[in-house]
Amino acid sequence: MASALACSSAITSFFIRPSGTGYKYDHRPLIHEIDHFHFDFASPPSCSRRKHFRRCSVLPVLSSSSISDMDNAQGQGVYPQHRCKTIHLVRHAQGFHNVAGEKDHSAYLSPVLFDAQLTPLGWQQVDNLRNHIQATGLLKRVELVVVSPLLRTMQTAVGVFGGGSYENGVDAPPLMVENTGNCNRPAISSLNCPPFVAVELCREHLGVHWCDKRRSITEYSPLFPAIDFSLIESDDDSLWNAEVREPDADLAARGVKFFNWLGTRKEKEIAVVTHSGFLIHTLSSFGNDCHPSVKTEICRPFNNCELRSVVIVDRSMVGTSSSSTDFPGKIPQGLDAPSDEAEEKH
Repeated sequence: MASALACSSAITSFFIRPSGTGYKYDHRPLIHEIDHFHFDFASPPSCSRRKHFRRCSVLPVLSSSSISDMDNAQGQGVYPQHRCKTIHLVRHAQGFHNVAGEKDHSAYLSPVLFDAQLTPLGWQQVDNLRNHIQATGLLKRVELVVVSPLLRTMQTAVGVFGGGSYENGVDAPPLMVENTGNCNRPAISSLNCPPFVAVELCREHLGVHWCDKRRSITEYSPLFPAIDFSLIESDDDSLWNAEVREPDADLAARGVKFFNWLGTRKEKEIAVVTHSGFLIHTLSSFGNDCHPSVKTEICRPFNNCELRSVVIVDRSMVGTSSSSTDFPGKIPQGLDAPSDEAEEKH
């Protein structure tokens, strides 16, 4: 991997919470994302207790039932907002390997499925997810799209988060050229959309299954001219082994390393287009400090072209960002001793 990705893989560097903005199953407004909130003035909650944390921005939604229920919760966490990022996780849309593998699992061993592309139904799924992120305003908030460098994930990423139809004569390269992978789709513009970068760390299980072997970057670059492939060291796929399937534990460790790398990025809202196995095994490394139902929510398997949003929190200074909204106060200078402190002086 490129040196830019060489970062700590310690699981304790970050932890993850659902953000409540997933596609098709949660359309609640932001203020309802924290269902219960309670200040216990007699015994302030410890900063290490964070059982039901949803977002760093704490928005109280109080009701008579929620106040009494919080006596048993003890789990809210408060963190500086600049140490939090929202990550929109997307599994690629249906590929031809999904169809073949569901009929016969041994089909994954066939070279016919090498770097499988999206099916026509998969492209319909892409269109529906794009409609969703446009309707919710998410498309305007995403600052970066990180994508696994395989055909099906890049097709999904540019179809969902790209700039729409490409017009000849525009002074900007397309994200995808017309009919890439015989998809019978028009070219997709790189205008009015976030930048795209391909990263090997978020690839699917490596080895054995031909659908998970990528093409050379030399082949991909003309097909996806506006995707940044500079973080990929090897032109050919040097990570895939026809005889050895990557162990689940190794995949999970790679996924945690990937999340730590996300934490070093300056962007605060990032989309990641990746694979089912990668998501399942990576997310299983997180959520052990949560209520079991929250852990289950984090680790639930992804459907094709499902979007699920989570928040990652940097608790170990992996990132170096500073707050853009904090204000130091006391401008202009003036007396401001807290009442308790003033009472002690007198």
